[in-house]
Amino acid sequence: MDVDLARLMEQAQRLQRDLQGRQEELARQEVQGQAGAGLVTATANGRGEILRVHIDPKVFSDPALLEDLLVAALNSALRRVQELQQSEMQSLFPIPGMGKP
Repeated sequence: MDVDLARLMEQAQRLQRDLQGRQEELARQEVQGQAGAGLVTATANGRGEILRVHIDPKVFSDPALLEDLLVAALNSALRRVQELQQSEMQSLFPIPGMGKP
């Protein structure tokens, strides 16, 4: 079996550029997580950084509820980031049989 090392290196470099481009694209995308029917909303970017949190003033009167809703909204946003990252990686590295039916 002949291996064209130059071709293999070119493919690796192209894959690295594609991966870097996808990571930059992910960083620009935003997802939201909500809790309490939208009383608390967290916005994160594709890197998993929390960008904004919106809290409806109605929940300030109940600190324990606010804490629970805040944690739930942040976790929801981070789950959406993971889904976004998985989707991007699957489009870059398709795995047979792992697509949607």
